[in-house]
Amino acid sequence: MYASRAVPGLDQEELLAILRRSKVDNPSVGITGVLCFSGGIFLQVLEGGRSAVNRLYNRIAADKRHTDVELLLYQEIGERRFAGWSMGQVNMSRLNPSLLLKYSECATLDPFSVSGAVSMALFEELLATASVMGQA
Repeated sequence: MYASRAVPGLDQEELLAILRRSKVDNPSVGITGVLCFSGGIFLQVLEGGRSAVNRLYNRIAADKRHTDVELLLYQEIGERRFAGWSMGQVNMSRLNPSLLLKYSECATLDPFSVSGAVSMALFEELLATASVMGQA
């Protein structure tokens, strides 16, 4: 899991282009995951083989649309949590702000101010409350 800040001026069309590209490219390398974007902040979980995830993370870190790329959580897992998504997206417009308050100081997405474990708990709750869209 990583967080990053979008470069100023990143628009909805560029975000959709990122998601479309992920949905095309990720299945061929065995990567699944979920992306959350709000207030100019990306929060993303990537799952898959170690080498494939590392290559993708390095590409993201070098992508000029991202700044302040920070690895929040890196662990081996026994099973995927987000296997149904080549790249799911959190529907922030339908998100109850109280859910964000449960995991942070204010009702805005700020993974830079909480632990990776807290951000993962948020993602798992988003999945459980059907706040993730764009299934495979």
